[in-house]
Amino acid sequence: MGDVVNLRRARKDRARKEAETKAADNRIAFGRTRAERQETEAQRALDARRLDGHRLDKPDDE
Repeated sequence: MGDVVNLRRARKDRARKEAETKAADNRIAFGRTRAERQETEAQRALDARRLDGHRLDKPDDE
């Protein structure tokens, strides 16, 4: 005969494990600080300005 399992506790344990897994995935996907995001955006803007500054011909919209 098998062990007696409290179904309420088993459901809560399973939900807790799923939440931990989802949190770990979110930490990987969204785990950058505000300063890191701002630094990356500033670097992209600087690169774009440098690239536009080295253009030989100006765009038509100016």
